[in-house]
Amino acid sequence: MRLFTIGDLHLSFGVPDKPMDIFGGWKNYQTLLEQNWRDRIAPEDMVVLAGDFSWGMNLQQAEADFAFVQNLPGKKILLKGNHDYWWTSKKKMEEFFTAHGFDSLSILHNNHYAFDKYGICGTRGWVSMQGEAADAKILAREVQRLTVSIQSAVDAGLEPIVFLHYPPIYGNSTNDDILAVLHQYRIRHCYFGHVHGKGHRFAFQGHYEETEMHMISSDYLQFAPELIL
Repeated sequence: MRLFTIGDLHLSFGVPDKPMDIFGGWKNYQTLLEQNWRDRIAPEDMVVLAGDFSWGMNLQQAEADFAFVQNLPGKKILLKGNHDYWWTSKKKMEEFFTAHGFDSLSILHNNHYAFDKYGICGTRGWVSMQGEAADAKILAREVQRLTVSIQSAVDAGLEPIVFLHYPPIYGNSTNDDILAVLHQYRIRHCYFGHVHGKGHRFAFQGHYEETEMHMISSDYLQFAPELIL
């Protein structure tokens, strides 16, 4: 059993008016993703999908995207991205998955999932990017959700690994509230997406205090899920 991750799939099987291949580096991305996924991932593996999963505006519009990923090998853990407008309450999403037979999909929201001695933790996070306005109430809520997720893993005796959608550090901007949580729990690894194209070079990767930062946007990874453990 192995642990993989990738962010920003931006699937659009249910909303064909949202093609990503109009952008550089995204040509045939859904085909590339499926090929790379099947080449790397076995049924017993686990894959964390770090936000911006589907362009669907609601669960019904995202159903074809859920079905696409359901039919790929492995167990999938989904967290929210800024474009996941289909996202609703955890209860409603889990009921939708059950009703449609999406038994390989799970939601990461104020909780954790165990993988060996590790706890898979995370939340969307909030903006730390130049030119994007932050909202104090949303940031406080995301900090709380991250804390609850990490603490649940710690209480279970697991070492937390953190997954975010937004980068905690981008260019000269830092999300100090999110970084404080990573510091408090001495998180060793944090994975994030959101950043595309030329923006890749501004997202900080490497060690910040105790934490090693990793970018996992799908176009950065060339649509190949990254092996973590």
